[in-house]
Amino acid sequence: MKEKLILCLCTVPDEATGRKIAHALVDSGLAACVNRLPGVASVYRWEGRIEEDAEELLLIKTRADRLSDLVDAVVREHPYELPEVLTVPVTGGLEGYLEWVAVSSRGAATNE
Repeated sequence: MKEKLILCLCTVPDEATGRKIAHALVDSGLAACVNRLPGVASVYRWEGRIEEDAEELLLIKTRADRLSDLVDAVVREHPYELPEVLTVPVTGGLEGYLEWVAVSSRGAATNE
């Protein structure tokens, strides 16, 4: 695998938002796959207060060179003023799966 891959983490407020963002990212070829994990409880500080919310976590698999476009798409579709988008480098895995992620996140026109 020559392309650098990343796993992006993004929380969303509800199932509908998670579904909308996941489909937008996969449909556009910005992500190969998005896993939606419901039941996340987030505790965080926002505007000087401690907040606690139920959220859904998105696990987004993509190429590192797609990150800027992916972030733009998330910000465009996300209802939060400051959405969480964190990346973790993928340093290994099943070679066939990694190749699939690389090919599938090149863009909608190249997907098969």
